[in-house]
Amino acid sequence: MSSPKKIFGTDGVRGTANIEPVTAETALKLGRAAGHVFKNLESRSRGHGRHRIVLGKDTRLSGYMLENAISSGILSMGVDVLFIGPLPTPGVAYVTRSLRADAGIVITASHNPYADNGIKFFHADGYKLDDKIEDRIEHLVFSGEIETIRPTADAIGKAVRIDDALGRYIEYAKASFPRGLTLEGMRVVVDCAHGAAYRSTPSVLLELGADVVVYGDRPDGMNINRNCGSMHPQNLCRKVVEHQAHLGIAHDGDADRVLLCDEMGALIDGDDILAMAGLDMLARGTLAGKTLVSTIMSNAGLEAVITEAGGRVVRTAVGDKNVIDEMLRNGFNLGGEQSGHLIFRDYSSTGDGLVSALQILRIMKERDKPLSQLARCWTRFPQLVTNVRVREKIPFEDLDGLARLVAEAETALKAQGGRLLLRYSGTEPKARLLLEGRDAAALEVWSKRIGDVIQAQIGE
Repeated sequence: MSSPKKIFGTDGVRGTANIEPVTAETALKLGRAAGHVFKNLESRSRGHGRHRIVLGKDTRLSGYMLENAISSGILSMGVDVLFIGPLPTPGVAYVTRSLRADAGIVITASHNPYADNGIKFFHADGYKLDDKIEDRIEHLVFSGEIETIRPTADAIGKAVRIDDALGRYIEYAKASFPRGLTLEGMRVVVDCAHGAAYRSTPSVLLELGADVVVYGDRPDGMNINRNCGSMHPQNLCRKVVEHQAHLGIAHDGDADRVLLCDEMGALIDGDDILAMAGLDMLARGTLAGKTLVSTIMSNAGLEAVITEAGGRVVRTAVGDKNVIDEMLRNGFNLGGEQSGHLIFRDYSSTGDGLVSALQILRIMKERDKPLSQLARCWTRFPQLVTNVRVREKIPFEDLDGLARLVAEAETALKAQGGRLLLRYSGTEPKARLLLEGRDAAALEVWSKRIGDVIQAQIGE
């Protein structure tokens, strides 16, 4: 079993920049620990020379500080650093594979405000680290075990700037779009969130022939995610209508997620994209195991439409790492989250907002249909979320009559393709009940009955 983590969360290390653990001092230690771990995973580097680690970042001001600190730690362990500058997180994963590096690191806090930052690590194959390697890096950071390891003279690493990293990622992304198919005749609005995709996404769309209107492409180190991008998609939807575009694309700061907007100004989220892509892949016979992977947050309507089409949906806990882990365990090739983290594993090893958008553009072009019409391929089930404030968090199975009532509700909802989730909040004194089903009135009835039982026994 993995030891309790001190600084690694569900997606690397993250927090307020220049406050522990996202400080120059800790970044230096992380660099040293990562250099040591990746140098010793394989005695021979992938490039057959000195071991090398790719280092990329998004557009945050604090990226300069952390970049220099991490690289100093890596170099001090006799490992070379390949600087690639601002590039989307999936671009860092791809360039790590493309350059035959031994690992990749990206400095980003994704969709968080600019004052935050973080550090994500990738294996040589572009996949995120497993818990054992994270635990090993963390142990070295705090134990001081590597303090005596000090390469000297020509054994110290060297740093090289890779000038064509952006070009490599652009060509990789274009390769996920069918050769011979273009985007000519399509107008696309893009909101890059003043983040890592400010050059890559517009460039790919332009090279594929689209008429591109770009916003959020002037990063100043402090405006990343500020009133723009996938965190504020209402801006994109307004611009799509204003420019009479066929499609809108909104990224977060590191562009590992995407939300879309159709030509009518309606928001298209991750569940919509999974439904369209999943049905398309089922029809073409390319959905591995006829299985789509989503999280417990995806709408029950997604599972219903995939099941009706002859496929199935496997659900995981929230977090793209959980989705990817499930895909890797069973060889599945499509998965994602409602938030717009989407993994098309035939092309990418991690969530890639640009590649995901290109898959929907492909379907639009091949079928010659507007996005609004394609998105009507499924029906979102009514959803009802109820919160009951509680004075104590007694196990639900210990509450009189609750387990029987929940089982009845689950049976009734499952018969109509719905579902029930009951859990305690991890941060507040609340019991959270999520109900989904085709009949909104039935959801109200079950919500009141279950909520009343909880309220009567442990409610405030």
